[in-house]
Formats: sequence, structure tokens, C-alpha cells
Amino acid sequence: MKSTRIALVVLVAAPLVANAASAAGTKTPQGISGKGQIGFVASQGNAQGKSANAALDLTYVDGPWKHALSLAALYGQSAGIVSAERWSALWQSDRKISSGAFAFGSLRYEHDMFDGFQYQATAATGLGYKLIQNKSTTLSAQLGAGYTVSRPETLTRNALGAVTARTVLPSQDYAIGTLGINYQQTLTSTTALSDNLLANAGSANTLVTNNLALTVKVSTRLAMSIGYQIQDNTHPPAGIRHLDSTETVNLVYAF
Repeated sequence: MKSTRIALVVLVAAPLVANAASAAGTKTPQGISGKGQIGFVASQGNAQGKSANAALDLTYVDGPWKHALSLAALYGQSAGIVSAERWSALWQSDRKISSGAFAFGSLRYEHDMFDGFQYQATAATGLGYKLIQNKSTTLSAQLGAGYTVSRPETLTRNALGAVTARTVLPSQDYAIGTLGINYQQTLTSTTALSDNLLANAGSANTLVTNNLALTVKVSTRLAMSIGYQIQDNTHPPAGIRHLDSTETVNLVYAF
């Protein structure tokens, strides 16, 4: 399943890469921009549950520098049992080298109560290239190296599925290679598609995340977004499934 999903991303990106040489560049807007989004679902009756997610993306461009901060939170509860709780933060600074090339440095931290890792923290640096940047299409790729520190843990559950105990395992630290692909496509004047892939590959674990979203504008500031996220830890502790997927419907405010 994982290989199928990654293959779909590659199939989408491949024809765009082939046409990159003919794409006209556009200047990146200076200053601060961003968007915030939030979603909530509650069900009652025969099945009771609720879930909420929120995210904030901020970007600051100053000359050749671009700084980006992404914060995200997810919470889920079913029949009174907490089933999902994740907090993550990503900071990346890019330094323009040429019209298409840039150098980057990034910091990533994630705290997930159910993926078998108490936390995963990564620092990375490398080079990237804007393969396409015009009014309707943006595609960039980056490749680098870094270091990850994580703390695995095993979960003990009762018959209802609730976590009753957590056993913290020795921390892990190892070098990684990192790959990122960011794609945005304007489909119509009010509709846009985006897909962001990040892979951190190391000897102890490889973490792959992919965020796919379709956004429809309601006004100049407001939009509705349908999203699908997968997160894959290739080597979680025993008893933990390696793949998580999340579907979201969010209200988005851009500024």
C-alpha cells in the first residue's frame, strides 16, 4: 500500500518535471503570508465519537530568504476512549542561490501518543530546486541529510482498546537522508490541488508523510479543504501498526 501511494505521487510529478524547462518563472511575494485551518466532527447515537484537527502555516519572505513555520494538531475520541493525539511543528529556512536553486535548513518535532514514538525530532540541511514556478503550477524538490533523535515506547491496551500503560524504550539517534517534494496546481479560479511529500530515511526508522488536499475558495479569504494524510514509520515498536491515515474536511482562512 505504501509503495502504491508513493508511486501515485511520482506519476503525478513526472510529467510536470518533464515540462519544467519550458515553465516561466514568477517572483515570490515579499513579506508575511499564511493560513489557518480547523475541522471538527462529532457523531452520536449507535456510534459516538468526535475528532478535531487544526493547522497554522506562516511564511515570511525577505529578499533571498524564505522562512516557513507549520504547526498541526490532531485529536480523536471514540466511545469515550482517546484514539488519536498528535502535535507537530516544522520550521524551514531557504536561501535563494539562483532563479531555481536554493539551500535549506529545517527542524521538525512530533509528539504522537499512538504511533509508538513518544517523540521524533529531526534537523536537516541540503539543496532544493524549483522545477516549475508559474501562475498555475508550482513544483519543487529538495534533497539533504540530517540527524534524528527519537524515543520509542510500547503501548499496553485493555479489552476496549484504551491505552492503560506506556513503556518507554531507550532513545535512538541516527543519521538520515531527507527528500521533500512540494506540488501546487491551480485547477480553476476557485479550486486548487496540493501535495506535500516528506521522507526521512535512517537506519533505525524511515518516516514518510504525505499530505494531499483539494481546496475550494468560498471568498477571497475563506475556503473549504478536503485532505488526506498518510504517515508511515517503517520500524515502529512491536504491536504498533506502521501506517496511519487521516481524512479531513476543514475551514481555511488565508491572510
